[in-house]
Amino acid sequence: MSIATTPMMKQYLDAKRQHPDAVVLFRMGDFYELFLEDAELVARVLGLALTSREKGPDAVPMAGFPYHSLEQHLRKLVRAGHRVAICDQVEDPREARGLVERRVTRVVTAGTLTDDGLLEPGVNNFLAAVAVGADRYGLAWADVSTGAFELCDVEPRELADELGRLEPAECLVSEDAARGELGELLAARPGMARTTRPGWTFHPAQARETLVRQFGVATLEGFGVDEACVALGAAGALIDYLRETQRTSLDHITRVTPHRRSRTLVIDDVTRRSLELVRTLREGRRHGTLLGVLDQTVTPMGARLLAQWVANPLAVVDEITARQDAVEELLGANLLRKDLSGLLAQCYDIERLTARIATRRASPRDLGFLARSLALVPRLKDKLAGRTAPLLAALDENLELLPELRQTLDTALTDDPPLVAREGGIIRAGYHAELDELREIGQGGKQWIARFQAEEIGRTGIGSLKVGFNRVFGYYIEVTNAHAEKIPANYVRKQTLKNAERYITPELKEHEDRVLRAEERIHELEYELFLKLREQAAQESPRLQRAASALATLDALVSLAAVAAQRRYCRPILVAEPVLEIRDGRHAVIESLGAEGRFVPNDTDMNPQTARMAVVTGPNMAGKSTYIRQAALTLVMAQIGSFVPARSARIGVADRVFARVGASDELARGQSTFMVEMIETAAILHGATERSLVILDEIGRGTSTYDGVSLAWAVAEHLHDINRCRVLFATHYHELAELARSLDAVRNLNVAVREWQDEIIFLHKIIEGAADKSYGIHVARLAGVPRAVIERAKTILAELEAQHLSPDDAPRLMRNEQRRRSSFLQRSLFWGANDHVIEALRQIDPSGLAPDAALAKLRELKGELR
Repeated sequence: MSIATTPMMKQYLDAKRQHPDAVVLFRMGDFYELFLEDAELVARVLGLALTSREKGPDAVPMAGFPYHSLEQHLRKLVRAGHRVAICDQVEDPREARGLVERRVTRVVTAGTLTDDGLLEPGVNNFLAAVAVGADRYGLAWADVSTGAFELCDVEPRELADELGRLEPAECLVSEDAARGELGELLAARPGMARTTRPGWTFHPAQARETLVRQFGVATLEGFGVDEACVALGAAGALIDYLRETQRTSLDHITRVTPHRRSRTLVIDDVTRRSLELVRTLREGRRHGTLLGVLDQTVTPMGARLLAQWVANPLAVVDEITARQDAVEELLGANLLRKDLSGLLAQCYDIERLTARIATRRASPRDLGFLARSLALVPRLKDKLAGRTAPLLAALDENLELLPELRQTLDTALTDDPPLVAREGGIIRAGYHAELDELREIGQGGKQWIARFQAEEIGRTGIGSLKVGFNRVFGYYIEVTNAHAEKIPANYVRKQTLKNAERYITPELKEHEDRVLRAEERIHELEYELFLKLREQAAQESPRLQRAASALATLDALVSLAAVAAQRRYCRPILVAEPVLEIRDGRHAVIESLGAEGRFVPNDTDMNPQTARMAVVTGPNMAGKSTYIRQAALTLVMAQIGSFVPARSARIGVADRVFARVGASDELARGQSTFMVEMIETAAILHGATERSLVILDEIGRGTSTYDGVSLAWAVAEHLHDINRCRVLFATHYHELAELARSLDAVRNLNVAVREWQDEIIFLHKIIEGAADKSYGIHVARLAGVPRAVIERAKTILAELEAQHLSPDDAPRLMRNEQRRRSSFLQRSLFWGANDHVIEALRQIDPSGLAPDAALAKLRELKGELR
């Protein structure tokens, strides 16, 4: 009979038909087996041996691995982009009548991971869903490993930014939408799995029914959710998908929270990457980012929360101030801060433990970790008692002790519970009378054995008789050959040794059966007691989640206070007026990577009346980009609630921050560097408001000099006159310094440079005024450009300084050799063929010229016209 027609193989094929897009792991005893195409695929991915039970054309490819290796293999398969359906044995093989029943108990995908071994501890693992509305998208996202669940409606241009903020591992989209523009946008996001779902799961009525059933409510209004929002469809589709894949309770997802973009500092995807808030641009690492500087958390849940704060700063003064007050109090209490950090470091990840408990996937070890963590809560509350900062007082209130659960777990669990629930060793001695009795029997009943041995010695008169045990023969009576004539008739020979014989008796065999039955019952009873403990803990999920949230917040605040103490940060003053006044500001990341005290601090002074825009000129490598980035990072830090790297700071709370600081070619999408730059610039011009902060670095470099200068000038005018936002504009176009002459609120700044013996020294100090040189050739020499090229560049520069360019960008010698090469040639934005005549007119003092001299000068200048 072919293996494909066996009952077991039919079970496998049924599971595969139900999950054709997933790799099916089929539990057979102590192994997970794979067959057919799945076996071939997994053998390649995991490096397993590919075998077959048959030979020839009917051979069925097979591969497998031990069940205890599941977690490590799941990690590899999911990271390789595969969905995995786990088909488990759902009845005890000893009780099965015929074929053991099997069914798919869960489907593991990139966005539905809950096991610690599959997750990064300090990073959220979001599953997202996108619904399509008439004029906007609905976005919902959840972290199944913690129970977090949010939604919001977004404009089409905002969707990519929100996905960039969340970085979901997987995104759901309807089958129809997947074939359109939305599908292309989602497919273009690297590292995000896209999963298509039936369109009906996104239908508003169906989604609402799914959600109210999940939360056990009649309406969603109690959560602050507008039931007319498009995101409702996404949220319903997401819960439907989790039910299908998890195949268990989702009791830890107790609410859905509307995400209010108006209450947060909006940071688009380009700005997020440019400022390197959570990942570096080049390597994608955490080290060298703002999060890397601020994160001194000691719990995974605190690390995740702080990462959310960095990715999602606040825009409401009262909420920011609440965090600042807490940080300030912790900053001023060094001993308290260290004590809190020490206690928090001993806490396990209660958020993810609670999720596994609520989904009934927690192990005995998980319950042990929970018990140890809960034991720390009273000590943490003691430390928080009497805190004056309102946020710290609120954390104290939300940090529930859960005394009943804690006492039950402490009393019931052994000091080191096992990972696997059915292997015993879970329940502490003295917790359950029947279990204690069974253990006494299971351990052989030392007293019974001692009594039996004494009775047999007395009955037989064999003083050397002893009762022993081994795993091959069980219990036995051993008698040396010297006493062979004294062996009673009821002794049955079991084994012959060199100098002795081993026997069993009916009474001893009966005791052995009792012991074996006891061991079996011990495992059953311990498992039953474990399930009750887990269920008791699951009933406390909402309180556990509140405690976990409080601990995560406390950890994040302690981290911010610790960084402020170590790096001498100040508390910024937050105001509604769009100002940016920073004294001795520093770049948080660069300062953290360099030697102590080496960073050169600089001031920033911006206000809506006289200095909305600062044009920063100076040579490359001098620090223009660092200066404008540090201003943006300081504002972001302030709105997180963090203290900032400065002597003092007064910061107007922003609604958005934009950064255009260099673009990468997107050749795969048919977009050049310049096109990307213009798209990003257009987004700023359309989106910036009077409360926004914009930093621009070298706009217009990707096109001709005239085009570049013209575009940069026009962009600056629009930002100044129309958007009226705060702008820091770093540029190598010195012509833009002329903006200060025509626009009221533009200020010129430059980076100080000292020249010495044909060398330049970058002072990294920002000073008033415009730079008078670009020092490009000096910088090229510092970069290692060959001397011959440097000398040739000097020659060409001398020639160009004696000329100016024609409209077609070709060099043209000036016809009048006596014409001055004024700095105007460098500064003027709109230099033309007759601009030297205009400059000459500017130099004339009419009151000092006689009529004849004036006429003569006029004739001379007219002759100069071309």
